[in-house]
Amino acid sequence: MFGSVYAKQYNAWYMNASVNFPVIIRERVASNLLTSSLEIFGSMVKVVIDIERGVLALGGELHADGEALLLDNGSEQKNLWGANVYPQKSIENRIDYTSLINIRPAQGNTEMRIQDPEVCVKVKAIIEKLIL
Repeated sequence: MFGSVYAKQYNAWYMNASVNFPVIIRERVASNLLTSSLEIFGSMVKVVIDIERGVLALGGELHADGEALLLDNGSEQKNLWGANVYPQKSIENRIDYTSLINIRPAQGNTEMRIQDPEVCVKVKAIIEKLIL
């Protein structure tokens, strides 16, 4: 079930070794993994969420990195949405629903920001369940 990239990254994290981000998150993670993922941007981490499978790719320099990892592990493009998470901000400001990968006119999203409120609700629920 797990792709080889995911298995290697999970094992490295589990053994307290360094993790190469992005990494696929399928179950709630310990706060130290979220803290480690902040190393690239300081107070923010990029995430890509599969709203159908309920998983996300955590970290990386670009949302496209997490998107590629999820696509390689069985996700469908139409279900992937990018966001930025700011764990130290107030609850209502922790998630920014903006990413270049969200621009997809064929699905009615013509901007970087997720325009469909229902998609935002799903994205938020998965982020809160897995990493916040």
